[in-house]
Amino acid sequence: MSTTNFEFLDALGQIAIDKGISVDTLLDALANALVAAYKRLPDSAEEAVVTIDPDNGEIRVYGQELNAEGEVVREWDDTPDDFGRIAAQTAKQVIMQRIREVERDMKYDEYAGREGDIVTGIVQQTDNRYTLLDLGKVEALLPQAEQVPYERYEHGARLKAYIVEVRKTAKGPQIVVSRTHPGLVKRLFELEVPEISSGVVEIRAAAREPGHRTKIAVWSNDAHIDPVGSCVGARGSRVRMVTNELRGERIDVIPYSDDPVELIQNALAPARVREVLLDETSGTATVIVNDYQLSLAIGKEGQNARLAARLTGWRIDIKSESQLEEESGMEGQEWAEGEWITDETGAQVWKPAEGGDELSAQQWAEGGSESDEAAPITDDAVTETPEAEVATDTAVNGADDDDGENA
Repeated sequence: MSTTNFEFLDALGQIAIDKGISVDTLLDALANALVAAYKRLPDSAEEAVVTIDPDNGEIRVYGQELNAEGEVVREWDDTPDDFGRIAAQTAKQVIMQRIREVERDMKYDEYAGREGDIVTGIVQQTDNRYTLLDLGKVEALLPQAEQVPYERYEHGARLKAYIVEVRKTAKGPQIVVSRTHPGLVKRLFELEVPEISSGVVEIRAAAREPGHRTKIAVWSNDAHIDPVGSCVGARGSRVRMVTNELRGERIDVIPYSDDPVELIQNALAPARVREVLLDETSGTATVIVNDYQLSLAIGKEGQNARLAARLTGWRIDIKSESQLEEESGMEGQEWAEGEWITDETGAQVWKPAEGGDELSAQQWAEGGSESDEAAPITDDAVTETPEAEVATDTAVNGADDDDGENA
């Protein structure tokens, strides 16, 4: 017996349109469910297939006999007399279940490719473990580990967050977001700075201590556009918008440089750096600042130095001029002005500004070379010039004449 139902097909088509699901997908799901319902009937075939005519909704069940290789060797029409009633009961359950599955898949597909993107949600629920954000069609999970310390989220407040992971679960996609990720700062600047969203200005590096301070290094691909000025905006309007979204977190915008010395100097702003000595073997940068700039360079509880180290990738050791003198044993001594340079061998040497012998780092630490120390004058150390010889002879002859006259 066959079952024909045009109204069923019309209803199926309307559901497909409303939910954005193809009719073929729903028919396949219904056919598979009807096979399972048929096999629960007494005297049913071990193997069977259900067909649904997409033109008139006719449903038929065909029993099958398979050989050892799984090939169909015999097939017959085994549609039960009351299969229309069974089909009607099964159709509702299957279609609703399939709709839920498709909707979950569509939601997952919508957010699966958005990891690293920024979303805006409304705070729905908050406890000690996590905060739930309503994104419209789905909810996002903001774990305690991804929340800024001491930041409170009021129910119903709008909040921007950074997507770090999209998980596929039986209940639908689970979106994990963060308020502490450095990428949140980058995305916020993309929203506020057109030059960044267009690609003219790039954020090359970022370092963040959530809730306290962030440093970003920016670069311009157009020589006529100031990257720092673009990010700061007129009277600080653009950076202020980002700061407000981060609830008062301080943001330092510095120019990026391929020169590590210049980059380190910029990263330690607002402190002014006098000199940077790089040790590429250990990856350490020794930064020398004036005594009154030391605390500013280090920052509160070392924050400025830590962020600069993360931003540049160098281990930064900050020393004042006084500390450098104490470590080298040169405290209280005055030296001519000069600079550290790299000689032909690649070693760091001190070059006095007024000329003179260069000092190696070891000689500097020992307080100068042995040649600077007072040494006794020996005959071998004296080299007389021809003028000196003439002057000596004249003096001797003159003395002889005087002795002769006196005699």
